[in-house]
Amino acid sequence: MNFKPLFGGVLLAAMAASAWTIDGTVTDKAGSPLAFVKIDGFNYGGYSTTSDAQGKFNLSNEGTEALPSITAMNNLSVKRDGFNLNITNPSKIAVKVSLMDALGKVQAQKEFNSASASIDLKKFGNQKLMIVKVASNSESENYVLANGALMKAGDPMAMLQFAKEGYVNLTYTMKAEVETGVIIVMEKVGEAPVASSSSEVKPAVSSSSVTPSSSSVAPVSSSSVELVVNCAGKTYAAGEHNMSITVDGKQRTFIMRVPSAYKGDKPVPLVVDYHPIGGQSASHMNASGYKTYTDALGGISLYPQGTTKTMGPGWNVGPCCSYDDDIKFSREMIKKVEELVCIDTKRVYAAGFSMGGGMSNHVACNMSDIFAAVAPAAMDLNTVNSASCNTTRPISIIMFRGTADNVCRYEGGDSGFNDGLNFLGAKKNFKFWGDKNGCNTASSITNSDGCEEYTGCKDGVRVVLCTKQGGGHDYGDAKVGWPFLNSFTMP
Repeated sequence: MNFKPLFGGVLLAAMAASAWTIDGTVTDKAGSPLAFVKIDGFNYGGYSTTSDAQGKFNLSNEGTEALPSITAMNNLSVKRDGFNLNITNPSKIAVKVSLMDALGKVQAQKEFNSASASIDLKKFGNQKLMIVKVASNSESENYVLANGALMKAGDPMAMLQFAKEGYVNLTYTMKAEVETGVIIVMEKVGEAPVASSSSEVKPAVSSSSVTPSSSSVAPVSSSSVELVVNCAGKTYAAGEHNMSITVDGKQRTFIMRVPSAYKGDKPVPLVVDYHPIGGQSASHMNASGYKTYTDALGGISLYPQGTTKTMGPGWNVGPCCSYDDDIKFSREMIKKVEELVCIDTKRVYAAGFSMGGGMSNHVACNMSDIFAAVAPAAMDLNTVNSASCNTTRPISIIMFRGTADNVCRYEGGDSGFNDGLNFLGAKKNFKFWGDKNGCNTASSITNSDGCEEYTGCKDGVRVVLCTKQGGGHDYGDAKVGWPFLNSFTMP
């Protein structure tokens, strides 16, 4: 079997970005080192550091196993343990694992249906990049062994934010997976702009904020809906399908993920998951975590691709960060998908991280006729789109925030990038949605997930804020977010 067509140069370039390391010095315009500059990952959440007294910094995601398991395929688990690549297969399904070099040449291949198998990596010497393809049933997923770390394929280059009191926030996007001796020049507030090595912004990959406990709500049955939804002719091949639609004369793209559990014989839930600014739909799909849960139910998940205004692919949430009508795009995308697969239109949900979290807040304002509930992470509404928030009904929302988020600060305020974004902050965003949904906002309770929750909301909706003390710019916790979303249906 020839795998080379699956691994062209463009894909390999994206794969190589999975593991990254950067070091350098932060200075002011005069060349003096800047100490105690906070450095955060925008598109790789959970990674942060601070420059030392000489302005030196080092940040890396090497050694991180970003692939602890592949739950999308019957609880398969793939893990690197020293010189072994171990695969556990509790369902004992037929599995094929292929290990390829950077040119796509198969170096090892194993087919099995036992409970476990392993591939010895010692024979491959010091190869810095190898591709792992795991296939079972009609599904396959690609991963990367890069610099000793097991990573997901398709991750974008790392983008970092540099922030210090009295200085203008600065972002830097890496050009290669390893960069040394980088000089970051920051300008004081009020100084003439400096020609920076940065001009873009991207958000994160990490697990999230709240330690999950047993969910406080149980999934709701859709049996009553199934009686009125016609699924005839809506079977669809399992896999990740690249789709496109035309909106306002412009081609827009998204990934539609159809799990093997989808049979087209009953209506299933739909999750629309928005990527961070500077992100890509494919890498966000692999990082967000919601696909694990929708896959298990045979549900469909969508990963739309944003467009660029100034700082890389993003979303139009008011004054930033796209020229396109992303509300219209979202409506047309969902309409297209409902024509192809059997969607329970009363169980359509939105999630997102960073700017994608801003977008999922935004669709709650403008698409409450479509979405039953939303789960934004690491971003709030801003003063512009909150002022024009126009819900047509109460809508449930669970928000994930970290108190030490240096990208979208927990206390809110100006973004620091002259993009017009002035955020409400986590607490004000929480109260905004509490007031909007008619909740009792004079006080809140702590629910079984350890999150704040208002009570007495209209029509049985819920408004929840999950805060991680000391948490940074991180993805939401799908273990908590999904049971919340899946407990709601449209009235």
